[in-house]
Amino acid sequence: MAGDWLSSRRAEVATDRILDAAGELFASNDVRNVGMNDIARAAGCSRATLYRYFENREVLYTAYVHREAYRLYEQLTELIDGIPDPRERLLTGLTTSMTLVRDSPALSSWFATADSPIGAEIAEQSEVIQALTSGFLLSLRPDDPEVVHRRARWLVRVLTSLLIFPGRDAEDERAILEEFVVPMVCPSENDPSLRPH
Repeated sequence: MAGDWLSSRRAEVATDRILDAAGELFASNDVRNVGMNDIARAAGCSRATLYRYFENREVLYTAYVHREAYRLYEQLTELIDGIPDPRERLLTGLTTSMTLVRDSPALSSWFATADSPIGAEIAEQSEVIQALTSGFLLSLRPDDPEVVHRRARWLVRVLTSLLIFPGRDAEDERAILEEFVVPMVCPSENDPSLRPH
């Protein structure tokens, strides 16, 4: 039994080491140009070992994005936990999540505009990112799961759009989010005209 436990722990450590090495490469290179050979070399393992943990580059990319999405979500939750007003928590959550992505060289590289940004593609297809966004919206106020899911998908698109094509500055982006996104996602209790139909 001890052998089974140790092997699963080794697999977890190996996976983290590979993803950490990939993150370092993503921080200094165009994400699309980072290949499996590069990652294996940076992680200090053979290609065969790398493929034992990740069957191809897309699987590795997805694993990396999902791991970072969970980390970002945990950071975000801690940062906005004390904000009682749902609308302010939403606005702060959106602006903070963009700041966290932009402050990470490895994550911000996924939204570079030289080519079709790979971050937008993965964010759109990721069930993990959709689920984390839905969970965040449900933390603001309970709602119909179908509505929450659609809002989460839309929010992911809005945020990836701003990450790819930023506003003039942080104040401009905050104003855009406050004026257009917050009323649609979290309507004011006092203004029934802003509630979605």
